[in-house]
Amino acid sequence: MHKRGVDRRRFLMGMGGLGLASLVSLPAQASLSAPVRKLSLHNLHTGEKVTASFWEEGRYLDEGLSTFNRVMRDFRRNEVHDIDPKLFDQLFLLQHRLGKAGEIQIISGYRSPHTNAMLRSNSKGVAKKSYHMQGKAIDLRLPGVPLAEVRQAALQLKVGGVGYYPKSDFIHLDTGPVRSWV
Repeated sequence: MHKRGVDRRRFLMGMGGLGLASLVSLPAQASLSAPVRKLSLHNLHTGEKVTASFWEEGRYLDEGLSTFNRVMRDFRRNEVHDIDPKLFDQLFLLQHRLGKAGEIQIISGYRSPHTNAMLRSNSKGVAKKSYHMQGKAIDLRLPGVPLAEVRQAALQLKVGGVGYYPKSDFIHLDTGPVRSWV
């Protein structure tokens, strides 16, 4: 009787794992299983460039995450905020899907509530409760990759929000619910 219960439990856990795996596309699964996840970020406002690993041996690396948090800070107020590690996973997956492992240009990372309010007063395109204020969003471009292609690849990932701003030449990604807008 006990053996049967263990077998049932393993079966149910395996089925749950299959269900979770089905939520992420096969190329995305393959890239998330990579032993090392590394990104190169370039903040266009500060000129800072960093390349760091943020995941190795099955865990996030504090040093890499801290480096990325700093380069994605609110440069207007020099405020550093923890960035959701899932956002870096999204960027890693995006580059894998595109077959491009180069520099990611940061237009906007973390925004303090003060900066967000200031930007909102000057633009209709800034959300009052922006994910940028939670460290869960990035506005970016990938040099050498057409913006429409970046958008299409981001939509195919089916993770988080994808905003398309062709007139301003950037894509917005966030770790919120799956949705998209133009």
